Amino acid sequence: MKRFEYADEKISDKQILVAVPSFVIGIGILSLPQSIASITMASDGWVSLLIGGVITIIITWSVAKLSASFPHQSFINYASTIVTRPIASVLTFLFAIQATSITSLQVRQIADIAKHYLLKETPVEIISLTFLLLIIYAVAGSRIGLFRLNTMFLPFVLIVAAIVIVFNINWFDLAFLSPTFETSFSGYIEGVKNSVLSYAGFTILWFYITIVKEPKQTPKMAVLGMCIPVVLYIFLYLTCILVFGNSVTSNLQYPTIELAKILEIPGGILERFESLFFVIWIMAIFNTTAMTFDIAVLALHSIFANVGKMKVIFIIGPIAYVIGMYPQDLVQVSIFGSFIGYSSVLYTVFVTLLLFVIAKIRRVK
Repeated sequence: MKRFEYADEKISDKQILVAVPSFVIGIGILSLPQSIASITMASDGWVSLLIGGVITIIITWSVAKLSASFPHQSFINYASTIVTRPIASVLTFLFAIQATSITSLQVRQIADIAKHYLLKETPVEIISLTFLLLIIYAVAGSRIGLFRLNTMFLPFVLIVAAIVIVFNINWFDLAFLSPTFETSFSGYIEGVKNSVLSYAGFTILWFYITIVKEPKQTPKMAVLGMCIPVVLYIFLYLTCILVFGNSVTSNLQYPTIELAKILEIPGGILERFESLFFVIWIMAIFNTTAMTFDIAVLALHSIFANVGKMKVIFIIGPIAYVIGMYPQDLVQVSIFGSFIGYSSVLYTVFVTLLLFVIAKIRRVK
């Protein structure tokens, strides 16, 4: 099993720039317009998306700056320097639980979407298992390979998203943008909460910055990377509003997929664009899930250094599958997703503040 261990692999800060949007852009973008439209008026949701994006960018910079301050040190090592080894081990273990839960959610959600649109006769359990086995195969190999997949897949994802926006211009109705700024303050706040949950991608920075060759520019690159999904989400949301209107968007389960279904490319080059859309978006979801699973493996492996990587993978895999299959319907999956999202954001903010404050108090350099 030595061929699966790649301790000396290093990445560039530009690969972090690609990894952040690759992690963020996934299942959330398919349903985010619906969740934002249901609590805002007309096109006011872009305000919540922008504010949520700014908050996420600040958190991303904080995490990246803190991690980059301890170059070439794993999270558990520099956390041990700041808050002692036992506490650092607990923090790392909680990150492993969080990453495993996100993996379970991603596996379950992609199975539900695939069953709804593509494989109506195939049980969710079979789709989930197949997708999880592909994730395990990817994570079992070289870690640098995941970053190369990000670099290869992200341009396709952005191009397809741009095609969805551009070729739906003929369906735009500017009347759907009005009235503006009619949403209540509580509606904006709820929209910000939902958008922050969809943007949450800062978890990977705790563990991947340690393998960056020269992390001096990494915080800047991480912020630039986070700007990509913020801009993309706002444009896709406005496209949904301009095409469907607020009331219809709020009642569509996956508005972004519906945009792809009604898209018409001149000349009849591709009559069923949604098929290509699904293929490309499954690639995006694959990137997200593979990195979350890899973070879980990396976190546990840093605590139990004597346990081989493959053993850790075979322990986490079944646990992730069972957790993903526990929700009985889409309502429970949504509740599970909200819980994971809120806990992920709050835990990241808590760890950032904890390490930063104690490092200042103890004057850790």
